[in-house]
Amino acid sequence: MITLKKIKFTLVLTALLVVPQTTWAHALELKNLSTTDVSWLYLKLGFTHIIPLGLDHILFILSLFLLSTNVKIIIKQSLAFTLAHSLTLGLVIYGVITPPSHIIEPIIALSIMFVALENIVARSLKPSRIVLIIIFGLIHGMGFASVLNDLGLPQDKFLTSLITFNVGVELGQISIIIGAWCAFGFWFKHKTWYRKRIVIPISICIAAISFYWVIERIFFV
Repeated sequence: MITLKKIKFTLVLTALLVVPQTTWAHALELKNLSTTDVSWLYLKLGFTHIIPLGLDHILFILSLFLLSTNVKIIIKQSLAFTLAHSLTLGLVIYGVITPPSHIIEPIIALSIMFVALENIVARSLKPSRIVLIIIFGLIHGMGFASVLNDLGLPQDKFLTSLITFNVGVELGQISIIIGAWCAFGFWFKHKTWYRKRIVIPISICIAAISFYWVIERIFFV
């Protein structure tokens, strides 16, 4: 049965996903939504912030996948990344730290370029990569914060919306990993040419794109 509450939630969700978030940040009254509705809303916002809106984060996760086609290992790396960015995201949202976006955004692009270049020079996954993933996760979390700062969080469901947003982000990242596995990991990982024809060319493309972002975000944003 369609109720007024369901109609209201659908309109709010559509507005948040279609109209620029800054326009609606103060116009929408999220406080009237139930905990379930808020959880679902921020879960979807977290997911869509990765797919399809977060091309830089898509390329970062894809770079992680390229050096190892072991899905379990990459998902563990993705979880470590999410835990790390959840920490700094929470710190920014709570006002504990206020990192300048004009510094954070170029560093995010640099982190993507670094991982892509590592794929080119390293022939196997090293344990030290998890440390880099955690460090880069802390940096990326500061970038994620701008999304929630623009949108705003319902004060009475602050922690719920924060957690579900991060869960949505992680689901988006896992979707990228599974998608990459289905696209070429499963089929070609045992081929002798896998690294030469897939890992290195894709990593070069990612490195080139992220280098462009570094320049763009330093000089033109």
